[in-house]
Amino acid sequence: MLLEVLEAKYIRDYLVNLKFNNGYEAYVDLESTLLNEKRKIFKPLLEKDYFKDFSVQLNTICWKNEADFAPEFLYELGMQQEVRKAS
Repeated sequence: MLLEVLEAKYIRDYLVNLKFNNGYEAYVDLESTLLNEKRKIFKPLLEKDYFKDFSVQLNTICWKNEADFAPEFLYELGMQQEVRKAS
């Protein structure tokens, strides 16, 4: 099954709630990902007003400058953060 983001909702700061086509739902915090990202396309996302202006396109969340993260990456990040939170 091809993994897809079906819905995405901005929560606060760099936190988004994502619903995937396999039924999984996760709160994903992208702050550390963005702070450690070296590619220039992701730099505008550090501005919170820019970050929160995304849409669901091409099976994932996308921004106006065409930055996006693979749905598989977001899924794994959500699972990792869920495990850390539970520990």
